[in-house]
Amino acid sequence: MKATVYKSTGSWYNLKASNGEWYQGRIRGVLKLDDITSTNPIAVGDHVEMEVEDEVAKTAIILSIDDRHNYINRQSPRAKHQHHIVAANLDQSVLVATLKEPRTSQGFIDRFLVASEMYHVKAIVVFNKSDIYKKKELEQFEKWKDMYERAGYEVLMCSAATGEGMDELKSHLKDKVSLFSGHSGVGKSSLMNAIMPELALRTKDVSGWSGKGMHTTTFAEMFDLPDGGSIIDTPGMREFGLVDVSREELSHYFPEIRRYIGQCQFNNCIHINEPGCAVKKAVVSGDINEDRFVSYVGLLNSMEEEY
Repeated sequence: MKATVYKSTGSWYNLKASNGEWYQGRIRGVLKLDDITSTNPIAVGDHVEMEVEDEVAKTAIILSIDDRHNYINRQSPRAKHQHHIVAANLDQSVLVATLKEPRTSQGFIDRFLVASEMYHVKAIVVFNKSDIYKKKELEQFEKWKDMYERAGYEVLMCSAATGEGMDELKSHLKDKVSLFSGHSGVGKSSLMNAIMPELALRTKDVSGWSGKGMHTTTFAEMFDLPDGGSIIDTPGMREFGLVDVSREELSHYFPEIRRYIGQCQFNNCIHINEPGCAVKKAVVSGDINEDRFVSYVGLLNSMEEEY
């Protein structure tokens, strides 16, 4: 029987079978996972073949994993040289960011967008907590909105507290499988409660002593939307470490830089010191946002240190 993985808690998986029934599943010992190098061989969103073990206890054995349409990967928070599949078979990724309490850095946003580009997942940036923004934050939002929209991304602003922008966000989620990610404390759980009040997900205020958000989600989990589609909620991330990307490839995952790559004098141009670089020319002319280019260079330099 076919099923979809809705939650993984380590060795057990919450499975929704094709007949709508729920089961607790585990991997059969002989299931071949040799070619999977991630810390989690099965991810939320995976489609699997299962066999009912006990109909009364609602337990099942996972026999095989279907090929993934796509997935998003990050560096494992526990093991630098391993990766962790955040979720699989996505229509889009939604990065929940904030400009205050806590402030999401551009570096974190750009790393997330690069990961989405790498795995061919459409990305949307949602700035939550608009109800606490003053003039400074609103000006920052307009600046970043222009920067990311010029790069090709959709940017929304909303407030789980007041309901501002929620209808627009819901329209983007309808009939799609959407990954929700972001720092701890940006209000992912509050947003999801506003979208689906029946969830009543636990929320905590931002930690006063550190300014960092407190974790409320422990495991990734998928929830079905009442009007069609699903949201995959993920634990808050302090960092988003990229995996499986080389310095030569990085520029391909910045859409606005990618447009100019073919015009560079050298095929292996990484757009730093090479002559005849069309990308640097586009930065000077203002066709590529300077802050995004600076972010690209920063990422490039950090990769040199990491590898």
